[in-house]
Amino acid sequence: MGNCIARPRKSTAEISPSDLIGDPPVVRLYGPPSSPSTWRIRIALLYKSVAVQFVPSENPSLGSDTVVLQCGSDTVSGRFETLLQYIEGRFPKPALVSGFGVSDRGPAPAVVVTVTLQHRSMMWHLDRMVKWAEDLEARQSTRGARRAVDPCVGSPRMEVKKFGRSYSQLLEMMLEHAQMEERIVFPVLERADRGLSKGANEEHARDLPIMNGIKEDIKSIGVLDAGSLDYQEAMSNLSSRLNILLEHCKEHFEEEEQELLPLLEAAELSKEKQEGVLAQCMEVMGATHSHLFHFLMAGLIPQDAMQYLDMVTRCNDSPRLATMLRELTARMEGSSSPSMWDPLKSEKLI
Repeated sequence: MGNCIARPRKSTAEISPSDLIGDPPVVRLYGPPSSPSTWRIRIALLYKSVAVQFVPSENPSLGSDTVVLQCGSDTVSGRFETLLQYIEGRFPKPALVSGFGVSDRGPAPAVVVTVTLQHRSMMWHLDRMVKWAEDLEARQSTRGARRAVDPCVGSPRMEVKKFGRSYSQLLEMMLEHAQMEERIVFPVLERADRGLSKGANEEHARDLPIMNGIKEDIKSIGVLDAGSLDYQEAMSNLSSRLNILLEHCKEHFEEEEQELLPLLEAAELSKEKQEGVLAQCMEVMGATHSHLFHFLMAGLIPQDAMQYLDMVTRCNDSPRLATMLRELTARMEGSSSPSMWDPLKSEKLI
């Protein structure tokens, strides 16, 4: 499932004794608006569904990256890691610290973590598109049936437009991810052992016609009458293509993660080289990290999302990073949906 950034409503039967204790206290956050740490802490608290009162403040004596939290009688200050540790202890769920990418051999190369997390986001969004298409087809399966209009969804044609916009965002992210691998990641492997990434490049080329074909299918469906035989046939073809793409991506990503990415560790890159490769990867992902950053993050569970923020933070200058995080925070604060799964009622986030 996607990011949970708001507390879901519960029926009377679902309320547990712990729910009767009351809402968590309001947290006051003091920090420089230009500091990425300020925004990362705000994002962490949003994942915890904690109400935040942000007070912009600058305190040169504490350092430009120092943030202060007030929660009840507690006052905690320091850098991001210190405050995150406090937040984890004070608000345990959902967990934000993950052991992903760390083994007995130590942490995996940052680029391996980055690529894998991007895979997870794309797979979540693609699976969501498959389910959405199947739901669209099922709801319009009876020709000529009259249905009450759901104001959260709109007319069938309006919904198809939303579906197309969401797929276009996913397609753009997938294409940029493929460019990142082809231009940065795979050449590192090729220098270590020529021919290692040939199969992965071929799979990228194989899936491109399917991906573009899906986009054209959506355009065609947008001008058809919902419930007509042509509409039903087109939706059935769209669902089939999406399922094929989903299976191809699943196989392709698993192959990369099991057979190719581990070899980056075997390449024994120096720490400086690893950081350089990561920086190049982030540079290629420039479009995604500008106007589609919220979309990428929405496909990650909180633990993975916070880890991806760690990767991004390592490679961006503070002003640019603060802008990215500020925009992500605004998206999260503006979302009323407790889960990204329901694509028909989460337009603010997607």
